[in-house]
Amino acid sequence: MNETEHQSDDARWQAVESRDAAQDGQFCYAVMTTGIYCRPSCPSRRPKRKNARFYPDAASAQAAGFRACLRCGPDQVGSTAQLAAQVQALLDSGEPTPSLAQLGAALGRSPSHLQRSFKAAFGLSPKQYALARRGERLKAELRSAESVTAALYDAGHASSRSLYDPATDQLGMPPGSYRRGGAGQSIRYTVAESTLGPMLVAATERGLCAVRFGETQALISELRAEFPKAELLAQSQPLQPYLDALHEYLVGRPQAARHLDTDAAGTEFQRRVWAVLRGIPSGETRSYAQVAELIGQPGAVRAVARACASNPLALVVPCHRVVRKSGELSGYRWGAERKRALLDGEKSGALSRA
Repeated sequence: MNETEHQSDDARWQAVESRDAAQDGQFCYAVMTTGIYCRPSCPSRRPKRKNARFYPDAASAQAAGFRACLRCGPDQVGSTAQLAAQVQALLDSGEPTPSLAQLGAALGRSPSHLQRSFKAAFGLSPKQYALARRGERLKAELRSAESVTAALYDAGHASSRSLYDPATDQLGMPPGSYRRGGAGQSIRYTVAESTLGPMLVAATERGLCAVRFGETQALISELRAEFPKAELLAQSQPLQPYLDALHEYLVGRPQAARHLDTDAAGTEFQRRVWAVLRGIPSGETRSYAQVAELIGQPGAVRAVARACASNPLALVVPCHRVVRKSGELSGYRWGAERKRALLDGEKSGALSRA
């Protein structure tokens, strides 16, 4: 076995040791002493490293003479993903959105099994996925339709009531304003120096819509691209309460940012993840798997990672406190060095506990 293969197996073994659910479907591991193969996340007792063998899929493990574990069902991973893909195709096919019962009838599966399979693959229920897709279609229609009314029907809304329902609002501003690229919406922003470099802070009347780190001009350009027709006002004074709280955070009082008002657009799933992140105490971390469990969707590890990566509010939504099961940092939207500095500061007490 060459060095690259050794490194690959070492990474796989680490995933097995940490029961990394994100690796389910990526490979199987088999145990020489039992003749059984499992998913990486199998809850059974870990074998000795010397007795573990790795296979790219269930078929390869079976061809080598191993039996599927009855506890974790590694032979079901592929069929689960296939079923989820079929559900996705039906949900993407157009309106009206089929009910769970209709989806089950179309695919010959029980609604409960279908729901579990879809959640395991996508991190949200078929209904939540359909709402998110409708939100995406609405955003696209609002950019091109002649009116909000035309956009809402073209996107699949049955009436304006569902369009303005707070439970499904994913725009972060009135639909008319979003349709006009933020036209009619005032967003005040400033770029302030911080201990982590230039920090852009932007807010609507509702609350913070952006807290980001980076190079000054790039930060401003990104904000303009997101809201091309909004009234962007370079004003620091109205943002002073936000700036004060964020600076307090960075000098050792992270609790100062805990209750700031926010106005960040996101799907229902993203908002649930972000709410959990705001509850992680300073000085502590959680793994992606733990966050998935906290929102009641243990199979949604990858979706949780995507929600962390799309977080628009650094510090306020402390996605830097989410790490891999092994304790490794993983990625961070504003750079691994900033993530390390924040975590080190919080754990050492330089940033006091919230």
